[in-house]
Amino acid sequence: MPKGAESLLEVLAAHEVEVVFGLPGVHNLAIWEALEKHKGIRMIGVRHEQTAVYAADGYARATGKLGVAVVTTGPGAANTLGATGEAWASGSPVLVIATDIPSTLRQPGVYRGVLHETRDQKAMFGPVTKAAFDVPSAPELGACTDKAVQAATRSPHGPVYLGVPTDFLSAEVPHHTPAKVEQPHLVPDLTEALGLIASAERPLIWAGGGAARSGAGAAVGALADKLGAPIVTTYGARGLTDSRYVVKGPVHAPPVGRMWDEADLVIAIGTDFDGMMTQNWLQPRPPALLAINIDKAEANKNYPADVTMEGDAAAVTAALAAGVTGKEAVVDVEAVNAEVRALAEADSPEAVRLLQALEGETATIVADMCIPGYWIGGFHHVTRPRGLAYPVGWGTLGFGFPAAIGAAVQGRTIAVVGDGGFLFACGDLATLRQENLPLTIVLVDDGGYGMLRYDQQIAGHAISGVDLTRPDFAKLAESFGVPAVTLDGFDGLKEALASAVGPTMIVVNASLRPPVNTSPRWYRKTAT
Repeated sequence: MPKGAESLLEVLAAHEVEVVFGLPGVHNLAIWEALEKHKGIRMIGVRHEQTAVYAADGYARATGKLGVAVVTTGPGAANTLGATGEAWASGSPVLVIATDIPSTLRQPGVYRGVLHETRDQKAMFGPVTKAAFDVPSAPELGACTDKAVQAATRSPHGPVYLGVPTDFLSAEVPHHTPAKVEQPHLVPDLTEALGLIASAERPLIWAGGGAARSGAGAAVGALADKLGAPIVTTYGARGLTDSRYVVKGPVHAPPVGRMWDEADLVIAIGTDFDGMMTQNWLQPRPPALLAINIDKAEANKNYPADVTMEGDAAAVTAALAAGVTGKEAVVDVEAVNAEVRALAEADSPEAVRLLQALEGETATIVADMCIPGYWIGGFHHVTRPRGLAYPVGWGTLGFGFPAAIGAAVQGRTIAVVGDGGFLFACGDLATLRQENLPLTIVLVDDGGYGMLRYDQQIAGHAISGVDLTRPDFAKLAESFGVPAVTLDGFDGLKEALASAVGPTMIVVNASLRPPVNTSPRWYRKTAT
């Protein structure tokens, strides 16, 4: 019979897991030793447990596959919580495997002071996971691993915690044959939805992260073509489709917000209308709302729908596109896109230079919660599904670089980060060099936390706590063996990106004004 660590890896491999991100600790070394023998799964060792989960999340967003992180007990598990929360808020299929103290040393309800002991490790993960499991006995390790994978990858996706007492990893356990993950593809009755669409004169499609995760791009494009309807995508759905009806700007820009206000029907696909996209629900509810979502409650929690079609976004949208009667377009999307770009150019010519440097870029772009990231999330035209990862689920500063490590496993990746957020995980420059990943870091150095500095400035407050002492970032990267160049402003960035091969850092000395999709600049205001 296999040992527990071997059984765990067998189950992961059966679910086509190809890479795991992790950090070794005294309680999980058996997994690392088993990985040395298991040639089907690549272990990427990182320098902090938070990086392990961010990287698993970045991998999941870039590939659509399960991202897996393996960490050790107690403080190791606790270090993952910020990254796990981002995966939870963004619906990423991530499995966090954390060891726990030996089952033989545990006394229920008693903290004994065992190394890395917590009173209830699983309970820490409850608020930031879709599900959490503790393996109750060694023979159940394979089955529990299977159950955890199933939970993370079955729609609606989300992170799952699996706690494994360390002694179970060395125990002999029975083989477990995993079950295939079955995704729901039932299509509900179309009658009510078709009637709602038939009566609409100015339909608008709003596609969210659920549409991206289900692979609904072709179906959304087909529906837009039939209806002549503009497509507004949330941050999680950027690049969903190359339809000519895609709006190339955020709904926070007045020309795009105007389309929402003038629509007599919004078709919401795979979205929950979160506060970040709706300016904290200051967008008025449309006259009619049709929701397509795998989860009816999620679809209706913020803007109650007139009709909800519960099911897989791709399957339901495709059926709807096949059933609707064609309409003439009444909104000139090309003109709206031109108006949005003109507003951006007038607002911040320097930010537009950043966007121009990224135009036509085929690499996966991972943006941090920084001013350059806000511009990219709002205004960069992503050319393919899963081409952008942006942490607006939870808004976790420090996401960009470590998530890009995971994304780079599948191919060329660009991380756009600020000087403040990059320092959260700068030690993983060692991981980048060690694994020789095709990742280019574009680090925009504005001297600190630029967004917070702006918040203080517009509030008329004294600048405090936001100007930072920083290293020479180029020399820091080079000390890890990562080549680096420094630019003053974004002129020359496109050429620097084109010449980057393998691990590279491009430091850009520049300061940008925040765009209109950041909350201090939202144009919709609460009535006074």
